[in-house]
Amino acid sequence: MTATAASVGAVAGAPSAERAAELVGRAVGGTAPTTVAMTAPFTGEPIAALPQIDDPDVRQAFARARAAQREWAARPVAERAKVMMRLHDLVLARQDEALDLMQVETGKSRLDAYDEIAVTAMTAAYYGRKAPRLLAPKRKAGALPVFTRTTEVRHPKGVVAMISPWNYPLALTGMDAIPALVAGNALVQKPDNQTALTALWLHELASDAGLPDHVWQIVLGRGSKIGSALIEEADYLGFTGSTETGRGLAAQAAALLTSYSMELGGKNPMVVLPDADIDRTATGAVTACFSSAGQLCVSVERIYVHESIRASFVQAFVDRTKALKLGAGLDYSSDMGSLTSAEQLATISAHVEDARAKGATVLAGGKARPDLGPLFYEPTILTGVREGMTLHKEETFGPVVSVYGYTDVDDAIARANDTRYGLNASVWTRDRRMGERVAANIHAGTVNVNDGFGAAFGSLDAPMGGMGDSGVGRRNGVEGLLKYTEVQTIAAQRVVPLRPTRAVPSALWTKGLTLGLKALKRLPR
Repeated sequence: MTATAASVGAVAGAPSAERAAELVGRAVGGTAPTTVAMTAPFTGEPIAALPQIDDPDVRQAFARARAAQREWAARPVAERAKVMMRLHDLVLARQDEALDLMQVETGKSRLDAYDEIAVTAMTAAYYGRKAPRLLAPKRKAGALPVFTRTTEVRHPKGVVAMISPWNYPLALTGMDAIPALVAGNALVQKPDNQTALTALWLHELASDAGLPDHVWQIVLGRGSKIGSALIEEADYLGFTGSTETGRGLAAQAAALLTSYSMELGGKNPMVVLPDADIDRTATGAVTACFSSAGQLCVSVERIYVHESIRASFVQAFVDRTKALKLGAGLDYSSDMGSLTSAEQLATISAHVEDARAKGATVLAGGKARPDLGPLFYEPTILTGVREGMTLHKEETFGPVVSVYGYTDVDDAIARANDTRYGLNASVWTRDRRMGERVAANIHAGTVNVNDGFGAAFGSLDAPMGGMGDSGVGRRNGVEGLLKYTEVQTIAAQRVVPLRPTRAVPSALWTKGLTLGLKALKRLPR
């Protein structure tokens, strides 16, 4: 693994202090906020001072949001959808600044940052086109054909609280904020401090696209300070983050009968069938494991390869991994960037050293690269990982993957499912139908055939989420929009009542209704 020619210090001027301050100014202010310094992973140098507000400031933000939400929800869905279509155009037109921001805040490569641009624009266009139809009142079969007119109506939840993570600050803001807003909700978002500027950048674009003031507000602060206010004031909670934090938030929301959705952790498997194209699969594995330096909820951390091709696959995979270029330039010259925090570096180093000390073999990587920057860690491949090693079942959330052999496909499926998580999985084969059959038996919310995660991640018309300890609810697709609504049934009865009138004896009425029910059963659907 080599460094690119770009200097680590090249990030120091992006964004400018003036521009950073301008974005920070979009966050909700407090009466006497403290500040924390956000630093760039590439250099460790400070980028912006972020105001940290308190509980009363958050509650005031919710009060403003409730007032704004009523007017926003009263607008026709088509009008709200046009705002999202304009947002789509702005994201693509102004992408260069967002790419710089994401690289500076997360340390990821520019190509990985572009994935966030693409999926955010796609999400805005998808819901901009689909929301008017999906949210329109729908006729439903009534209690009595012809005589009962039943309609399903969708109303916004109200004010949604959204707690978003540091690793995909644009994509995971857009993929949740856009459907919540187009459904007619207001939104109070708490992004992670580390990547707050990216969220504030999208907030600025939404305002430029026509989103009214106070419909979307961004609050910055520690969860210990403002978490209770977020949950207590919210009509719905969306969270992306660790399973342990998610459990705590779910308990608080459940006590208030507040509905929620959560995307949590994963220990995602990849199953390579004996007929897989080795070159294509090895190339795909590099993307599946090392995109965003492995700091991606859906990235692969376990690979199961059939013994008949294991040696060939491992060699091809190791060769491609060692050829990756690590670097900190704000351009497309690097294949992989750095980690985002010292905490991640410590966790990853501890997992790898624990496995090495207990007998695992490191085939590629396995060490930090302080010569490139304070948080760089080489993409790492291990074999011989077994029960008792932290790496075996615990989520690492970094550029580290373990490779295992197998001889029986059913055994590979069972081992892929031997986890408390169930977020994403990957299957590789030349036989698409076989791949889909294997995929259907893997316990995960999304399974990609001949791709690591992008195929499902980018299929915005289909739901995405986790099973088991990987989450509750889904984003994307119809479910990703309708979860932000309350459904109401309106049933109007005409001419024929559902109970007998005084002039009709009950025994005669029930006998006639019984005959009618028998006839209804025979009618075509």
